[in-house]
Amino acid sequence: MKRLWLLPALTMISIVSGANSASAAYCGAISYEGCSGCGGSVVEGGAVADGAVVADGGAAAGGSYTVMRSVQETVYEQVQETRYRTRTETYYEDKEVQATRMVQEQRTKDVNYTVMVPTYETKTRTINYTVNKPVYEQHQRVINYTVKKPVYETKTRTINYTVMKPVYEQHQKVINYTVKKPVYETKTRTINYTVMKPVHETRTKTINYTVMVPTYETKTRTINYTVYNTVKENKVRTETYSVMVPQTYTKTITVNTGSWETQTETIPGPVQRRVVREAGTWSYDPCSCKCVYTPGECRVECVQCPPKTICKKVWVPSCEQREVTCTKYVKECRTREIPYTVCRKVPECRTKVCEYKVCKMVPECRTKTCNYTVCKMVPECRTKTCNYTVCSYVCEQRQKVCNYTTCKMVPECRTKTCNYTVCNYVCEQRQKVCNYTTCKMVPECRTKTCTYKVCKMVPECRTKQVCYTVCRPECYTKIVKVAKCRKVCEPYTVTKCVPRVVCKQVPVTVCCPAPTCCGSSVSSASDMGACGCGDSSCGGGCGAAADCGCDAGCGCAAPAPACCPAKKSCIEGLLNKLFGGRSCNSCCDVAPACGC
Repeated sequence: MKRLWLLPALTMISIVSGANSASAAYCGAISYEGCSGCGGSVVEGGAVADGAVVADGGAAAGGSYTVMRSVQETVYEQVQETRYRTRTETYYEDKEVQATRMVQEQRTKDVNYTVMVPTYETKTRTINYTVNKPVYEQHQRVINYTVKKPVYETKTRTINYTVMKPVYEQHQKVINYTVKKPVYETKTRTINYTVMKPVHETRTKTINYTVMVPTYETKTRTINYTVYNTVKENKVRTETYSVMVPQTYTKTITVNTGSWETQTETIPGPVQRRVVREAGTWSYDPCSCKCVYTPGECRVECVQCPPKTICKKVWVPSCEQREVTCTKYVKECRTREIPYTVCRKVPECRTKVCEYKVCKMVPECRTKTCNYTVCKMVPECRTKTCNYTVCSYVCEQRQKVCNYTTCKMVPECRTKTCNYTVCNYVCEQRQKVCNYTTCKMVPECRTKTCTYKVCKMVPECRTKQVCYTVCRPECYTKIVKVAKCRKVCEPYTVTKCVPRVVCKQVPVTVCCPAPTCCGSSVSSASDMGACGCGDSSCGGGCGAAADCGCDAGCGCAAPAPACCPAKKSCIEGLLNKLFGGRSCNSCCDVAPACGC
């Protein structure tokens, strides 16, 4: 019971210590995140005891430093999951069924018909005909024609033209745009669906069918037929034919000849335009801290190419008289004898006895029992729960600055001189003598004897066998596909989002107010002693702490600034904090957690 007072006392001490930790740093010079011992919280080199990093070489008075803090963030990862579902599959089984089909059967019968037999007869007739014989005649005529000769002339003209020069200008504009961020939400719904379950039932039925049984019978008949024997006979005929006999003669003709002459001609070179760019300059750009090359202006100039010499061949025509040997063909009639063979058919009657079978189909009634299965689909109601994700987009306004360049084309007038060649054609009259041949056709009457054949059709009776088809029923067994149902379990893949918590380091900037210790300001953490007191007033830290209000150990009390009249111990400070108010006497409550 005597020791129960320690429990509230320890509670008060922890509350006061927490309040001191939550308040400002010791005289505003250090941070509580970096306070791990006495006088070692902030080092001017940039390292803090708990692993934080101080920017700009240390926590200067009235400045700030950066601390890395851990932040938890939820990240969604896509995971593929394999699930199984049951579906109804239809398959087919083979089943034997008795059926009847009609089978074709070939049969033969005698048919009497009449044939027209050709009979040939040779006759002769005389034909009068007219032949046109060509008669050639030589003529000559003079042809006047006009030739256009080219005359070249060189001229000069001045051309005014306009060149568009580009002028570039830099602009800047602000673009407001909206970004849609996806927000995912998972929902659940219940789906009612109906499944058709097959119910099989076996039934029996009796089938009455008729089978045609074949009955065969042998018969005999006599057939009269005619055979034609071939008889050959040799004959001779006289034929008149024409032969073209060559004859040679000479005639004089005029031939247009000439020769090729080589002429040399100089052609001035063409005028070409080419673009020449002037030298560019390098300038320093202070914005990008580098040198920028500016190309020079482009100008167009005309250049006369050197002339070239060409050689061309010119045809010089001339006329020449020549004697030519010609050959013409004259028609001559001749006679020759041609032997030939004539074949004729001599009929001969013959008789033969033929046996044949007659098939008669006798009907016979039969009965069979057939089993068959009937499948009925019975509906069955089922329920399943389905999870789905709904994605909605939230609009977010953003801005961006866009730099763009505009190009204006400024017209510039220029002048150039152009040489060109004009070609004029001058008419020149010429004459030439042309020799030509005319042909006249002179009619001539002739006679020839022609032999021809006359064909007469004589009717003749004949007999032939004709095949015809008869259909008869035939029983056979066939395989029928029967549909059946079965359940199949098949896998399928579903992609779902799984949340995962990720820890990452975020930089946080902490501000430090300017401290005042022992009547003088502190510019940096190095200006303070081992316990936070300056060397100029305390004379070397906690060893001479009696004059400035600091204890001698590492756990010394807070330094007494100029507002404190006298030194107070840690117990008095705690009691004043608990039972008294905040006054100038309690200005040491801003001490860090490392001493007070």
